[in-house]
Amino acid sequence: MQQLNRMVPGTGMCVRALGCVSEPWEMFTCPWLHLSAVKLAELHSDLKIQEKDELSWKKLKAEGLDEDGEKEAKLRRNLNVIMTKYGMNGKKDSQLVDTNYIKDGTESDTLDDPRLEKLWSKAKTSGKFSDEELDKLWREFKHHKEKIHEYNILLETVSRTEDIHKNVINPSEENLVKEEILHNKHRELKEKLRSINQGFERLRKVSHQGYDTTSEFEEPRVIDLWDMAKSANFTEKELESFREELKHFEAKIEKHHHYQKQLEISHQKLKHVEETGDKDHLNRNKEKYAMLQEKTKELGYKVKKHLQDLSSRISQGLQHNEL
Repeated sequence: MQQLNRMVPGTGMCVRALGCVSEPWEMFTCPWLHLSAVKLAELHSDLKIQEKDELSWKKLKAEGLDEDGEKEAKLRRNLNVIMTKYGMNGKKDSQLVDTNYIKDGTESDTLDDPRLEKLWSKAKTSGKFSDEELDKLWREFKHHKEKIHEYNILLETVSRTEDIHKNVINPSEENLVKEEILHNKHRELKEKLRSINQGFERLRKVSHQGYDTTSEFEEPRVIDLWDMAKSANFTEKELESFREELKHFEAKIEKHHHYQKQLEISHQKLKHVEETGDKDHLNRNKEKYAMLQEKTKELGYKVKKHLQDLSSRISQGLQHNEL
């Protein structure tokens, strides 16, 4: 497994082949990683989870519990998603837009899907949405784009694995294990595709009708989880418990949004103060910026870890449905 071993500016985390800076505000002059304060905090959260997952995988491997290499392959896919999401895969214009915070100028972003572009255009001109609701809807569209991107990465991985499997001349016990891996990947593809289809239907409905004021949840990821939970093999009591947990999760996301916005404001103010040359003022703003960045990183990690745990529980319920 490729190691993460160089500092990413502003994150305190490491990725191979990236340059090194020691302070978060040095990102303003970083020539190769053009990420906002919010995106850097999100990158930190993603890398922290990736790093913890790698450590867990190393322990499993040492105990001989990943003989088929499936967990290692999943880690590679996750790292690929992260590298692409933040424009670190060596490809121009490959960066995915942050799905957790909508800045000014989102109109310049593209959805890379004619169906989504058409729905978004209709929603913008419909007069059914306030500015705040349009920001919320845009978050849903970008979240949907990211789900499609992750699905395509997994699909490409499965296709490569199938090609290798087909070229094997002599069947063996090892190949039977690989068939089971392929089966699991196809099941994961099926779950992701179901989520994408459900998400598109929701976007189509909301774009045409506007937001339902009686809707139980507002955050796109929470809505996704709730829709999938209702399709899983949960008892009424388990579903009600999951609903309550989703409410707490949504409150956690809202708190994260708040700190992201404060961090972005602090980021802009710090850049302005840097230009004035007032050292005392600059130091105070650096301290505030560093505090907000750490809080945003911490909340971002908690949100992503909670999302990972909730998604895993739903996945287990959906798998049980297929048995």
